[in-house]
Amino acid sequence: MIEFENLSVRFGEGAGRVAALSDFTLSVGEGEAVGLVGESGGGKSTVLRTLAGLAPVYGGAIRLDGRVLGRRRDRAFARRVQMVFQDPYGSLHPRQTVAGCLALPLRIHRLGDVDARIAAVLNDVGLGLEYRFRYPHQLSGGQRQRVAIARALMLEPGILLLDEPTSALDVSVQAEILNLLARLREERSLSYLFVSHDLAVVAHLCDRLGVMQGGRLIETISAGDLRAGRSRHPYSQGLIAEAAALA
Repeated sequence: MIEFENLSVRFGEGAGRVAALSDFTLSVGEGEAVGLVGESGGGKSTVLRTLAGLAPVYGGAIRLDGRVLGRRRDRAFARRVQMVFQDPYGSLHPRQTVAGCLALPLRIHRLGDVDARIAAVLNDVGLGLEYRFRYPHQLSGGQRQRVAIARALMLEPGILLLDEPTSALDVSVQAEILNLLARLREERSLSYLFVSHDLAVVAHLCDRLGVMQGGRLIETISAGDLRAGRSRHPYSQGLIAEAAALA
């Protein structure tokens, strides 16, 4: 469904140029959840932003359903791919109600049955109709992230890009959101590309994970191998050992 082939992304010019991604190759199959892990600055979020059309591609290609993506992302792409950001406090407009937030994608894409669609998606993410007219400051962090997930689902995409969607939440709330994402994936046959620093989170939600360091994909391992502590690359082994020490 998604293919990255020798993808390279650079920021800046001349001596200040930074290689954010180098020769990145990875695929995500239909209905599959793939995680990206590694240190901060390793290029994980850049992968998501490049797919979303928010970062400059220097080399390589991205394919969606077998077709190479150009520089611009059109409305058809938005119907297919949506993103959930890390910060539930910053990703919602503070002066827009939940209903207004959820209705906006429908208006942009000229889709009808707005009230019915909003009611259905709120139910899907575990929020009742009483939340329709609340503002973000009237919601908890977990409720805001549920609204952000609901907004991503409004256009019924097949792919969600998840940029550390639980890292800003309390541990108990993290578990609720992860269980929600797991259920939605099963019910809607979604594909996930999931960025996280937390190996336990990735092992819970994903089928495979790619380990990134310095803008490069250094290893791809299964969730089963991750849980068993099996990896080939010393950097991956260090991440697993560190996670085990913190558990």
